[in-house]
Amino acid sequence: MDPIKNPFSPGAGSPPPELVGREADLEQARILLGRVKLKRSEKSMLLTGLRGVGKTVLLKQITQLAKSTGYKTIFIEAHENKSLGPLIIPCLRNLLFDLNRIAGMSDKVRRGLAVLRSFIGAVKLTVRDITIGIDIEPEEGSADSGDLEIDLPHLFVAIGDAAEDQNCPVALIIDEIQYFSQKELAALIMAMHQVQQCQLPIVLLGAGLPTLPGLAGEAKSYSERLFNFPDIGALSESDAVKALVEPARAAGVEFEPLALQEIYNLTKGYPYFLQEWGYQSWNKSVSSPITLQVVNEATSEVISRLDRNFFRVRFERLTPGEKIFLRGMAALGTGSHRIGDVAEILKSKASSLSAVRAALINKGMIYSPSYGELAFTVPLFDEFMMRAMPELNC
Repeated sequence: MDPIKNPFSPGAGSPPPELVGREADLEQARILLGRVKLKRSEKSMLLTGLRGVGKTVLLKQITQLAKSTGYKTIFIEAHENKSLGPLIIPCLRNLLFDLNRIAGMSDKVRRGLAVLRSFIGAVKLTVRDITIGIDIEPEEGSADSGDLEIDLPHLFVAIGDAAEDQNCPVALIIDEIQYFSQKELAALIMAMHQVQQCQLPIVLLGAGLPTLPGLAGEAKSYSERLFNFPDIGALSESDAVKALVEPARAAGVEFEPLALQEIYNLTKGYPYFLQEWGYQSWNKSVSSPITLQVVNEATSEVISRLDRNFFRVRFERLTPGEKIFLRGMAALGTGSHRIGDVAEILKSKASSLSAVRAALINKGMIYSPSYGELAFTVPLFDEFMMRAMPELNC
């Protein structure tokens, strides 16, 4: 079959040909956007889930929904090596200039720029790579203390006032939000708290690993009253089948039922893996329908691609001690495990593994689904570890 017409699209954040199983989350986002636009209170959304479940894809779909309903959108991808201030400042500057273009420089927009100018001056004290120019005098005493938890709420209120003045709601969209420090996350939560109390038209739509609700709760205890935390998980078997069948059928190709069942068994319904198996099965097939034999032939290629790309890039960031810890976890099988069981496998004491455990959580490789338990944040990573380190040398 023609690989150019292959409808499947494996890739980080690549939109699938058919977004299925996320209707309830999109409806929740539609209600949030609609209510805030009408100045009615509604909790913002922070999507949580493992790697490869499609959080970024869903976040981008919500971004399009926000744009279609009249929102100005700001999209930020957080990462380990850059703090919140330098990431958000250029976006807020562009937003205020956009608001200015809508109806000219109003007093509220001018004040928003002045407060942002003050905020930039305060951030410069600790971050040297801020070189954003705004040709306006700063508003002294506003968002210029140098304490993010004080300054960011003042800045968000000024931005919200400007947005309300121009009748233009704003959606702040942040991917990988778990990478912010506790202080940055606390400041962001406090800023959204102020915005909600003032009924200003700003919503926060974020996505992060399953650790996010706990991180938000540790940063500010009232976070559960400000945000909903939808759990974005693997697809059900019926939705997984739909994600494969409908794009293929639109291109005139069918799957045999046994082929579909095998792909679901291999992928466990995780959207990224469904795209990989769909993509390779299409390319391996000579004609429709795609058979179980074709899926079996494609599996070795899929695993090789995943090992070289999806898994390997994460594996190479690990220290030797961290690799051994994860190999010990993998030896215990799928699901969550207690650190004592990992220590027993590694012939070590649990207390001696605490630092490694903390480092792996900070790197986003593992998380604690419940007290005392540990699990991989990357689906099927346990199987990869068994292939990458067939012998456990500890």
